[in-house]
Amino acid sequence: MSDEHYDVVIVGSGPGGGTMAWRLAQTGKRVLLLERGGYLPRERENWDSQAVFVDARYQAPETWYGADGRTFHPGLHYYVGGNSKVYGSVLLRLRTRDFDVVRHPDGDAPEWPVKYDTFEPYYQAAEELFHVHGLRGEDPTEPPASKPYAYPPVSHEPRIQELFDGLKREGHRPFHLPVGVLLDERDGKALPHSACIRCDAFDGYPCLTNGKADAQIICVDPALAQYPNLTLWTGAYVERLLTSPSGREITGVELVREGQRRTVTGDIVVVACGALSSALLMLRSANDTHPQGLANASGQVGRNYMRHNNATVLAVSRTPNPTKFQKTLGLNDFYFGSDDWDFPLGHIQMVGKSDGTQIHGEGLPGFLQWFPEKPFDWIAKHSLDFWLTSEDLPRPENRIFYESGRVRLDLTESNMEGHTHLKAKLRDLCGKLDVHPHLFDRSLYLGKDTPIGGTAHQAGTLRFGTDPATSVLDLDCRAHGIDNLYVTDASFFPSIGAVNPTLTIIANALRVGDHIAGRL
Repeated sequence: MSDEHYDVVIVGSGPGGGTMAWRLAQTGKRVLLLERGGYLPRERENWDSQAVFVDARYQAPETWYGADGRTFHPGLHYYVGGNSKVYGSVLLRLRTRDFDVVRHPDGDAPEWPVKYDTFEPYYQAAEELFHVHGLRGEDPTEPPASKPYAYPPVSHEPRIQELFDGLKREGHRPFHLPVGVLLDERDGKALPHSACIRCDAFDGYPCLTNGKADAQIICVDPALAQYPNLTLWTGAYVERLLTSPSGREITGVELVREGQRRTVTGDIVVVACGALSSALLMLRSANDTHPQGLANASGQVGRNYMRHNNATVLAVSRTPNPTKFQKTLGLNDFYFGSDDWDFPLGHIQMVGKSDGTQIHGEGLPGFLQWFPEKPFDWIAKHSLDFWLTSEDLPRPENRIFYESGRVRLDLTESNMEGHTHLKAKLRDLCGKLDVHPHLFDRSLYLGKDTPIGGTAHQAGTLRFGTDPATSVLDLDCRAHGIDNLYVTDASFFPSIGAVNPTLTIIANALRVGDHIAGRL
Protein backbone atom coordinates (compact mmCIF):
# COMPACT_ATOMS: atom_id res chain seq x y z
CA MET A 1 0.00 0.00 0.00
CA SER A 2 1.11 3.59 -0.46
CA ASP A 3 3.15 5.23 2.22
CA GLU A 4 1.51 7.68 4.61
CA HIS A 5 3.38 10.49 6.29
CA TYR A 6 2.87 11.94 9.77
CA ASP A 7 4.71 14.48 11.84
CA VAL A 8 5.08 11.92 14.64
CA VAL A 9 4.60 8.15 14.71
CA ILE A 10 4.29 6.58 18.19
CA VAL A 11 4.65 2.82 18.64
CA GLY A 12 2.78 1.57 21.71
CA SER A 13 -0.17 3.04 23.62
CA GLY A 14 0.71 2.24 27.24
CA PRO A 15 1.71 4.85 29.85
CA GLY A 16 4.74 6.00 27.82
CA GLY A 17 3.15 6.02 24.38
CA GLY A 18 -0.36 7.01 25.43
CA THR A 19 0.93 9.95 27.48
CA MET A 20 3.14 11.03 24.57
CA ALA A 21 0.16 10.89 22.20
CA TRP A 22 -1.90 13.03 24.61
CA ARG A 23 0.91 15.57 24.90
CA LEU A 24 1.81 15.85 21.21
CA ALA A 25 -1.79 15.89 19.99
CA GLN A 26 -2.00 19.31 21.62
CA THR A 27 0.58 20.67 19.17
CA GLY A 28 -1.84 20.38 16.25
CA LYS A 29 0.65 18.24 14.33
CA ARG A 30 -0.38 14.98 12.64
CA VAL A 31 0.27 12.17 15.11
CA LEU A 32 -0.19 8.44 14.43
CA LEU A 33 -0.44 6.09 17.42
CA LEU A 34 0.17 2.41 16.65
CA GLU A 35 -1.05 -0.37 18.97
CA ARG A 36 -0.49 -4.04 18.15
CA GLY A 37 -3.60 -5.08 20.07
CA GLY A 38 -7.14 -3.75 20.15
CA TYR A 39 -9.40 -2.41 22.85
CA LEU A 40 -9.67 -4.75 25.81
CA PRO A 41 -13.27 -6.03 25.76
CA ARG A 42 -15.54 -4.88 28.56
CA GLU A 43 -17.14 -8.14 29.59
CA ARG A 44 -18.19 -10.12 32.62
CA GLU A 45 -14.82 -11.87 32.70
CA ASN A 46 -13.08 -8.56 33.52
CA TRP A 47 -14.04 -9.22 37.14
CA ASP A 48 -13.73 -13.01 37.13
CA SER A 49 -10.67 -14.10 39.11
CA GLN A 50 -10.67 -17.52 37.41
CA ALA A 51 -10.52 -15.88 33.97
CA VAL A 52 -8.01 -13.18 34.91
CA PHE A 53 -5.54 -14.97 37.18
CA VAL A 54 -5.95 -18.68 36.59
CA ASP A 55 -6.81 -18.79 32.89
CA ALA A 56 -4.74 -15.67 32.02
CA ARG A 57 -7.51 -14.59 29.65
CA TYR A 58 -5.98 -11.20 28.85
CA GLN A 59 -2.29 -12.09 28.69
CA ALA A 60 -0.47 -12.33 25.38
CA PRO A 61 -0.28 -15.98 24.21
CA GLU A 62 3.43 -15.82 23.47
CA THR A 63 6.11 -18.34 24.24
CA TRP A 64 9.58 -17.15 25.18
CA TYR A 65 12.65 -19.04 26.37
CA GLY A 66 14.89 -18.75 29.40
CA ALA A 67 18.64 -19.32 29.49
CA ASP A 68 18.02 -22.93 30.53
CA GLY A 69 15.88 -23.59 27.45
CA ARG A 70 12.62 -23.77 29.38
CA THR A 71 9.61 -22.04 27.86
CA PHE A 72 7.43 -19.50 29.65
CA HIS A 73 4.63 -17.09 28.89
CA PRO A 74 5.53 -13.45 29.62
CA GLY A 75 2.95 -11.48 31.58
CA LEU A 76 2.31 -8.97 28.80
CA HIS A 77 -0.97 -7.37 27.73
CA TYR A 78 -1.40 -6.08 24.18
CA TYR A 79 -4.29 -3.64 24.34
CA VAL A 80 -4.92 0.07 23.96
CA GLY A 81 -3.47 1.30 27.25
CA GLY A 82 -0.91 -1.49 27.38
CA ASN A 83 -0.12 -3.16 30.69
CA SER A 84 -1.80 -0.29 32.53
CA LYS A 85 -5.13 -1.96 31.71
CA VAL A 86 -4.42 -4.44 34.50
CA TYR A 87 -1.98 -2.57 36.74
CA GLY A 88 -2.67 -1.70 40.36
CA SER A 89 -2.57 2.04 39.60
CA VAL A 90 -0.26 2.86 42.51
CA LEU A 91 1.69 5.88 41.26
CA LEU A 92 4.72 6.65 43.43
CA ARG A 93 7.63 8.97 42.72
CA LEU A 94 11.12 7.57 42.91
CA ARG A 95 12.77 8.76 46.12
CA THR A 96 15.32 11.57 45.81
CA ARG A 97 18.13 9.21 46.85
CA ASP A 98 17.11 6.73 44.13
CA PHE A 99 18.63 9.14 41.60
CA ASP A 100 22.04 8.78 43.27
CA VAL A 101 24.26 5.72 43.69
CA VAL A 102 22.54 3.29 46.08
CA ARG A 103 24.67 0.62 47.75
CA HIS A 104 23.44 -2.98 47.99
CA PRO A 105 25.19 -6.16 49.14
CA ASP A 106 25.40 -7.40 45.54
CA GLY A 107 26.66 -4.11 44.11
CA ASP A 108 25.62 -0.53 43.47
CA ALA A 109 22.53 0.76 41.72
CA PRO A 110 23.99 3.38 39.37
CA GLU A 111 23.43 7.11 39.51
CA TRP A 112 20.94 8.76 37.17
CA PRO A 113 22.36 11.38 34.79
CA VAL A 114 19.25 13.52 35.36
CA LYS A 115 18.25 14.24 38.96
CA TYR A 116 14.99 14.42 40.87
CA ASP A 117 14.64 18.19 40.60
CA THR A 118 14.39 17.88 36.81
CA PHE A 119 11.62 15.32 37.14
CA GLU A 120 9.68 17.02 39.96
CA PRO A 121 7.45 19.33 37.87
CA TYR A 122 6.67 16.44 35.55
CA TYR A 123 5.87 14.17 38.49
CA GLN A 124 3.43 16.83 39.67
CA ALA A 125 1.85 17.08 36.22
CA ALA A 126 1.67 13.29 35.92
CA GLU A 127 -0.09 12.99 39.28
CA GLU A 128 -2.65 15.58 38.28
CA LEU A 129 -3.19 14.04 34.84
CA PHE A 130 -3.71 10.53 36.22
CA HIS A 131 -6.00 11.61 39.09
CA VAL A 132 -3.63 10.44 41.81
CA HIS A 133 -5.29 10.44 45.23
CA GLY A 134 -2.87 10.82 48.12
CA LEU A 135 -1.75 12.77 51.17
CA ARG A 136 1.61 14.53 51.43
CA GLY A 137 3.66 14.24 54.59
CA GLU A 138 2.75 10.73 55.77
CA ASP A 139 5.54 8.81 54.02
CA PRO A 140 8.94 9.40 55.70
CA THR A 141 10.79 8.78 52.43
CA GLU A 142 8.55 11.01 50.30
CA PRO A 143 10.58 13.35 48.05
CA PRO A 144 9.88 17.10 48.00
CA ALA A 145 6.77 18.08 46.06
CA SER A 146 5.80 21.48 44.70
CA LYS A 147 2.08 21.07 45.48
CA PRO A 148 -0.28 18.88 47.51
CA TYR A 149 -2.02 16.02 45.77
CA ALA A 150 -4.91 17.34 43.70
CA TYR A 151 -7.20 14.58 44.98
CA PRO A 152 -7.74 13.38 48.58
CA PRO A 153 -6.42 9.97 49.64
CA VAL A 154 -8.53 6.89 49.11
CA SER A 155 -9.96 6.06 52.53
CA HIS A 156 -9.15 2.83 54.38
CA GLU A 157 -11.91 0.33 55.04
CA PRO A 158 -12.31 -0.65 58.73
CA ARG A 159 -9.93 -3.65 58.86
CA ILE A 160 -7.20 -1.76 56.96
CA GLN A 161 -7.73 1.27 59.21
CA GLU A 162 -7.16 -1.07 62.19
CA LEU A 163 -3.91 -2.22 60.54
CA PHE A 164 -2.93 1.40 59.86
CA ASP A 165 -3.59 2.38 63.49
CA GLY A 166 -1.76 -0.69 64.78
CA LEU A 167 1.33 0.14 62.77
CA LYS A 168 1.33 3.66 64.15
CA ARG A 169 1.03 2.33 67.72
CA GLU A 170 4.13 0.23 67.04
CA GLY A 171 6.03 3.39 66.09
CA HIS A 172 5.82 3.04 62.30
CA ARG A 173 4.68 5.52 59.68
CA PRO A 174 2.19 3.88 57.32
CA PHE A 175 0.75 6.10 54.61
CA HIS A 176 -2.14 6.25 52.20
CA LEU A 177 -0.98 4.80 48.89
CA PRO A 178 -1.10 7.29 46.00
CA VAL A 179 -3.66 5.65 43.72
CA GLY A 180 -4.65 6.80 40.23
CA VAL A 181 -8.40 6.36 40.21
CA LEU A 182 -11.52 8.21 39.04
CA LEU A 183 -13.16 8.17 42.46
CA ASP A 184 -15.41 10.51 44.38
CA GLU A 185 -16.28 9.12 47.80
CA ARG A 186 -17.92 10.09 51.04
CA ASP A 187 -17.69 8.19 54.33
CA GLY A 188 -15.73 5.42 52.60
CA LYS A 189 -18.33 4.83 49.90
CA ALA A 190 -18.19 5.78 46.22
CA LEU A 191 -20.74 8.40 45.24
CA PRO A 192 -23.29 7.47 42.54
CA HIS A 193 -21.56 9.50 39.82
CA SER A 194 -18.10 8.02 40.55
CA ALA A 195 -16.59 5.85 37.81
CA CYS A 196 -14.76 3.79 40.46
CA ILE A 197 -17.14 1.92 42.76
CA ARG A 198 -14.49 0.68 45.25
CA CYS A 199 -14.94 -2.95 44.22
CA ASP A 200 -12.70 -5.92 44.98
CA ALA A 201 -11.68 -6.36 41.31
CA PHE A 202 -9.22 -3.48 40.86
CA ASP A 203 -5.63 -4.61 41.28
CA GLY A 204 -4.63 -6.92 38.45
CA TYR A 205 -8.05 -6.85 36.83
CA PRO A 206 -9.29 -4.81 33.86
CA CYS A 207 -11.74 -2.19 35.14
CA LEU A 208 -15.27 -2.82 33.87
CA THR A 209 -16.48 0.64 34.98
CA ASN A 210 -13.49 2.53 33.51
CA GLY A 211 -12.70 3.84 36.98
CA LYS A 212 -9.00 2.95 36.90
CA ALA A 213 -6.69 5.73 35.70
CA ASP A 214 -5.03 3.79 32.91
CA ALA A 215 -3.42 5.12 29.74
CA GLN A 216 -6.47 4.42 27.58
CA ILE A 217 -8.97 6.14 29.86
CA ILE A 218 -6.77 9.10 30.84
CA CYS A 219 -4.79 9.80 27.66
CA VAL A 220 -5.70 7.94 24.50
CA ASP A 221 -9.48 8.18 24.41
CA PRO A 222 -9.70 11.82 25.61
CA ALA A 223 -7.04 12.89 23.09
CA LEU A 224 -8.81 11.09 20.24
CA ALA A 225 -12.07 12.79 21.19
CA GLN A 226 -10.54 16.26 21.40
CA TYR A 227 -7.84 16.35 18.73
CA PRO A 228 -8.72 15.26 15.18
CA ASN A 229 -5.02 15.42 14.27
CA LEU A 230 -4.42 12.26 16.35
CA THR A 231 -5.04 8.92 14.64
CA LEU A 232 -5.04 5.50 16.35
CA TRP A 233 -4.41 2.27 14.46
CA THR A 234 -5.16 -0.87 16.44
CA GLY A 235 -4.04 -4.32 15.35
CA ALA A 236 -0.85 -2.75 14.00
CA TYR A 237 2.23 -4.85 14.70
CA VAL A 238 5.45 -2.98 13.92
CA GLU A 239 7.98 -5.41 12.48
CA ARG A 240 10.93 -3.08 12.01
CA LEU A 241 12.14 0.48 11.67
CA LEU A 242 13.92 1.53 8.48
CA THR A 243 16.81 3.98 8.33
CA SER A 244 18.47 6.19 5.76
CA PRO A 245 21.67 4.84 4.13
CA SER A 246 23.69 6.80 6.68
CA GLY A 247 21.73 5.20 9.50
CA ARG A 248 21.17 8.55 11.18
CA GLU A 249 17.46 8.91 10.47
CA ILE A 250 14.38 6.67 10.70
CA THR A 251 12.81 6.76 7.24
CA GLY A 252 10.00 4.25 7.66
CA VAL A 253 7.96 2.18 10.07
CA GLU A 254 7.11 -1.24 8.62
CA LEU A 255 4.00 -2.82 10.08
CA VAL A 256 1.38 -5.46 9.47
CA ARG A 257 -2.28 -4.54 9.92
CA GLU A 258 -5.33 -6.57 8.93
CA GLY A 259 -3.05 -9.00 7.15
CA GLN A 260 -1.52 -6.31 4.97
CA ARG A 261 2.04 -5.06 5.11
CA ARG A 262 2.49 -1.32 4.88
CA THR A 263 5.02 1.40 5.63
CA VAL A 264 4.36 4.75 7.25
CA THR A 265 6.80 7.59 7.76
CA GLY A 266 7.20 10.27 10.37
CA ASP A 267 9.46 13.22 10.94
CA ILE A 268 9.87 11.84 14.46
CA VAL A 269 9.35 8.25 15.68
CA VAL A 270 8.70 7.44 19.34
CA VAL A 271 9.00 3.85 20.55
CA ALA A 272 7.09 2.95 23.72
CA CYS A 273 6.32 -0.77 23.50
CA GLY A 274 7.48 -1.61 27.01
CA ALA A 275 11.09 -2.23 27.96
CA LEU A 276 11.18 -5.80 26.65
CA SER A 277 9.29 -5.28 23.40
CA SER A 278 11.05 -1.99 22.59
CA ALA A 279 14.43 -3.70 22.84
CA LEU A 280 13.19 -6.50 20.60
CA LEU A 281 12.03 -3.95 18.01
CA MET A 282 15.47 -2.34 17.99
CA LEU A 283 17.09 -5.75 17.48
CA ARG A 284 14.63 -6.73 14.72
CA SER A 285 15.52 -3.51 12.90
CA ALA A 286 19.18 -4.42 12.29
CA ASN A 287 20.54 -3.39 8.89
CA ASP A 288 23.87 -2.90 7.18
CA THR A 289 24.51 0.38 9.02
CA HIS A 290 23.28 -0.99 12.35
CA PRO A 291 24.26 -4.67 12.12
CA GLN A 292 23.62 -5.40 15.82
CA GLY A 293 20.31 -3.52 15.96
CA LEU A 294 19.35 0.13 16.02
CA ALA A 295 21.32 2.35 18.41
CA ASN A 296 23.34 -0.68 19.49
CA ALA A 297 26.89 0.45 18.82
CA SER A 298 27.40 0.15 22.58
CA GLY A 299 26.11 -3.42 22.65
CA GLN A 300 23.70 -2.38 25.42
CA VAL A 301 20.37 -2.87 23.62
CA GLY A 302 18.36 -5.46 25.52
CA ARG A 303 20.81 -5.56 28.42
CA ASN A 304 20.51 -4.31 32.03
CA TYR A 305 16.98 -5.69 32.33
CA MET A 306 15.29 -5.05 35.68
CA ARG A 307 11.87 -6.00 37.00
CA HIS A 308 12.18 -5.57 40.81
CA ASN A 309 12.32 -8.37 43.30
CA ASN A 310 8.58 -8.69 43.78
CA ALA A 311 6.57 -10.94 46.05
CA THR A 312 2.86 -11.12 46.69
CA VAL A 313 2.30 -12.62 50.11
CA LEU A 314 -0.80 -13.53 52.04
CA ALA A 315 -1.12 -13.13 55.78
CA VAL A 316 -4.05 -14.56 57.77
CA SER A 317 -5.86 -12.12 60.03
CA ARG A 318 -7.09 -13.49 63.36
CA THR A 319 -10.33 -11.62 62.70
CA PRO A 320 -12.21 -11.57 59.38
CA ASN A 321 -11.15 -9.04 56.77
CA PRO A 322 -14.24 -8.09 54.73
CA THR A 323 -12.34 -5.33 52.89
CA LYS A 324 -13.16 -4.90 49.21
CA PHE A 325 -10.87 -2.08 48.05
CA GLN A 326 -7.75 -3.14 49.92
CA LYS A 327 -5.04 -1.26 48.00
CA THR A 328 -4.86 1.82 50.23
CA LEU A 329 -1.95 1.32 52.67
CA GLY A 330 1.81 1.52 52.17
CA LEU A 331 4.89 1.32 54.39
CA ASN A 332 8.36 2.64 53.52
CA ASP A 333 9.98 2.54 56.95
CA PHE A 334 12.51 -0.05 55.72
CA TYR A 335 13.01 1.44 52.26
CA PHE A 336 16.63 2.49 52.85
CA GLY A 337 17.45 0.05 55.64
CA SER A 338 16.69 -0.77 59.28
CA ASP A 339 18.34 -0.94 62.69
CA ASP A 340 19.73 -4.40 61.91
CA TRP A 341 20.45 -4.02 58.17
CA ASP A 342 22.61 -1.30 56.62
CA PHE A 343 21.29 -1.71 53.10
CA PRO A 344 17.91 -0.92 51.51
CA LEU A 345 15.13 -3.44 52.08
CA GLY A 346 12.33 -1.99 49.98
CA HIS A 347 8.66 -1.10 49.86
CA ILE A 348 5.51 -2.71 51.31
CA GLN A 349 2.01 -2.03 50.04
CA MET A 350 -1.37 -3.70 50.16
CA VAL A 351 -2.38 -5.64 47.06
CA GLY A 352 -5.83 -6.58 45.76
CA LYS A 353 -7.97 -8.73 48.03
CA SER A 354 -7.76 -12.50 47.53
CA ASP A 355 -10.79 -14.65 46.88
CA GLY A 356 -11.17 -18.41 47.24
CA THR A 357 -10.97 -19.13 43.51
CA GLN A 358 -7.74 -17.16 43.19
CA ILE A 359 -6.11 -18.88 46.16
CA HIS A 360 -7.21 -22.30 44.92
CA GLY A 361 -5.87 -21.61 41.44
CA GLU A 362 -2.54 -20.34 42.74
CA GLY A 363 -2.22 -23.14 45.25
CA LEU A 364 -0.98 -22.75 48.81
CA PRO A 365 -0.09 -26.32 49.76
CA GLY A 366 1.22 -27.59 53.06
CA PHE A 367 -1.01 -25.83 55.55
CA LEU A 368 -4.60 -26.46 54.46
CA GLN A 369 -5.07 -28.96 57.29
CA TRP A 370 -5.00 -26.03 59.71
CA PHE A 371 -8.27 -24.64 58.44
CA PRO A 372 -11.92 -25.69 58.61
CA GLU A 373 -14.09 -26.96 55.75
CA LYS A 374 -13.81 -25.07 52.41
CA PRO A 375 -10.34 -23.80 53.33
CA PHE A 376 -9.81 -21.54 50.33
CA ASP A 377 -12.90 -19.48 51.08
CA TRP A 378 -11.98 -19.35 54.77
CA ILE A 379 -8.47 -18.13 53.96
CA ALA A 380 -9.84 -15.49 51.60
CA LYS A 381 -12.24 -14.28 54.28
CA HIS A 382 -9.32 -13.74 56.68
CA SER A 383 -6.56 -12.78 54.23
CA LEU A 384 -4.49 -9.62 54.34
CA ASP A 385 -2.57 -9.37 51.09
CA PHE A 386 0.74 -7.55 50.60
CA TRP A 387 3.01 -6.67 47.69
CA LEU A 388 6.72 -6.43 48.59
CA THR A 389 9.17 -4.72 46.24
CA SER A 390 12.95 -4.60 46.54
CA GLU A 391 15.47 -3.17 44.12
CA ASP A 392 17.29 -5.44 41.70
CA LEU A 393 20.43 -4.41 39.85
CA PRO A 394 20.92 -3.62 36.14
CA ARG A 395 23.31 -6.41 35.26
CA PRO A 396 24.44 -6.54 31.61
CA GLU A 397 23.98 -10.32 31.54
CA ASN A 398 20.28 -9.86 32.35
CA ARG A 399 19.08 -9.34 28.82
CA ILE A 400 16.46 -9.99 26.16
CA PHE A 401 17.49 -10.97 22.63
CA TYR A 402 16.70 -13.19 19.68
CA GLU A 403 18.34 -16.61 19.45
CA SER A 404 17.64 -18.73 16.38
CA GLY A 405 14.54 -16.66 15.73
CA ARG A 406 13.16 -17.18 19.24
CA VAL A 407 12.90 -14.65 22.06
CA ARG A 408 15.27 -15.45 24.89
CA LEU A 409 15.28 -13.71 28.26
CA ASP A 410 18.21 -14.26 30.62
CA LEU A 411 17.66 -13.34 34.25
CA THR A 412 19.79 -13.87 37.33
CA GLU A 413 18.31 -12.54 40.56
CA SER A 414 20.23 -10.01 42.64
CA ASN A 415 19.77 -8.41 46.08
CA MET A 416 17.54 -11.22 47.28
CA GLU A 417 19.08 -11.00 50.76
CA GLY A 418 17.48 -7.60 51.33
CA HIS A 419 14.20 -8.92 49.96
CA THR A 420 14.31 -11.79 52.46
CA HIS A 421 14.93 -9.28 55.27
CA LEU A 422 11.91 -7.27 54.13
CA LYS A 423 9.68 -10.35 54.35
CA ALA A 424 11.01 -10.99 57.83
CA LYS A 425 10.15 -7.43 58.87
CA LEU A 426 6.58 -7.85 57.64
CA ARG A 427 6.31 -11.21 59.39
CA ASP A 428 7.43 -9.64 62.67
CA LEU A 429 4.91 -6.84 62.27
CA CYS A 430 2.10 -9.31 61.65
CA GLY A 431 2.82 -11.01 64.96
CA LYS A 432 2.15 -7.70 66.73
CA LEU A 433 -1.00 -6.73 64.84
CA ASP A 434 -3.63 -9.43 65.42
CA VAL A 435 -2.35 -11.31 62.38
CA HIS A 436 -0.89 -14.82 62.33
CA PRO A 437 2.93 -14.44 62.05
CA HIS A 438 3.16 -16.50 58.85
CA LEU A 439 3.43 -15.30 55.26
CA PHE A 440 2.42 -17.41 52.30
CA ASP A 441 3.81 -16.61 48.86
CA ARG A 442 1.27 -16.23 46.09
CA SER A 443 1.97 -16.45 42.35
CA LEU A 444 -0.07 -13.39 41.38
CA TYR A 445 1.58 -11.57 38.44
CA LEU A 446 4.06 -14.41 37.95
CA GLY A 447 4.11 -16.68 34.92
CA LYS A 448 2.61 -20.14 35.24
CA ASP A 449 5.77 -21.93 34.10
CA THR A 450 8.55 -20.04 35.87
CA PRO A 451 8.95 -16.81 37.84
CA ILE A 452 10.85 -15.31 34.91
CA GLY A 453 7.42 -14.65 33.39
CA GLY A 454 6.70 -11.93 35.92
CA THR A 455 7.27 -8.82 33.79
CA ALA A 456 5.01 -6.33 35.59
CA HIS A 457 7.81 -3.81 36.35
CA GLN A 458 10.03 -4.29 33.29
CA ALA A 459 12.71 -1.62 32.85
CA GLY A 460 16.25 -0.82 31.81
CA THR A 461 16.89 -2.40 28.41
CA LEU A 462 17.70 0.88 26.58
CA ARG A 463 19.13 3.01 29.34
CA PHE A 464 19.88 6.68 28.90
CA GLY A 465 23.15 8.44 29.60
CA THR A 466 25.75 10.89 28.37
CA ASP A 467 28.23 8.34 27.01
CA PRO A 468 27.20 6.51 23.80
CA ALA A 469 29.69 3.79 24.68
CA THR A 470 27.71 2.75 27.76
CA SER A 471 24.14 3.85 27.00
CA VAL A 472 21.55 3.63 24.22
CA LEU A 473 19.70 6.94 24.62
CA ASP A 474 20.81 10.48 25.37
CA LEU A 475 19.38 12.61 28.18
CA ASP A 476 16.33 13.51 26.06
CA CYS A 477 15.76 9.78 25.46
CA ARG A 478 16.77 10.15 21.82
CA ALA A 479 18.73 7.22 20.41
CA HIS A 480 22.45 7.93 20.17
CA GLY A 481 23.32 8.50 16.52
CA ILE A 482 19.72 8.57 15.22
CA ASP A 483 18.35 12.08 15.08
CA ASN A 484 14.58 11.38 15.04
CA LEU A 485 14.16 8.26 17.21
CA TYR A 486 13.00 8.51 20.83
CA VAL A 487 12.02 5.97 23.50
CA THR A 488 9.56 6.76 26.31
CA ASP A 489 8.79 3.59 28.24
CA ALA A 490 10.79 2.26 31.20
CA SER A 491 13.61 1.14 28.91
CA PHE A 492 15.52 4.32 29.75
CA PHE A 493 15.84 3.58 33.52
CA PRO A 494 19.49 3.22 34.65
CA SER A 495 18.21 1.84 37.98
CA ILE A 496 14.74 1.09 39.26
CA GLY A 497 14.52 1.95 42.96
CA ALA A 498 11.90 -0.01 44.88
CA VAL A 499 8.63 1.71 44.00
CA ASN A 500 6.22 1.09 41.14
CA PRO A 501 7.79 2.57 37.97
CA THR A 502 4.68 3.80 36.13
CA LEU A 503 4.57 7.37 37.44
CA THR A 504 8.20 7.85 36.39
CA ILE A 505 7.32 6.55 32.91
CA ILE A 506 4.44 9.04 32.65
CA ALA A 507 6.53 11.93 34.01
CA ASN A 508 9.36 11.17 31.60
CA ALA A 509 6.95 10.98 28.65
CA LEU A 510 5.74 14.47 29.55
CA ARG A 511 9.35 15.67 29.87
CA VAL A 512 10.40 14.21 26.52
CA GLY A 513 7.11 15.33 25.02
CA ASP A 514 7.97 18.93 25.84
CA HIS A 515 11.32 18.47 24.11
CA ILE A 516 9.74 16.95 20.99
CA ALA A 517 7.02 19.62 20.92
CA GLY A 518 9.82 22.18 20.83
CA ARG A 519 11.31 20.45 17.80
CA LEU A 520 7.96 20.34 16.04
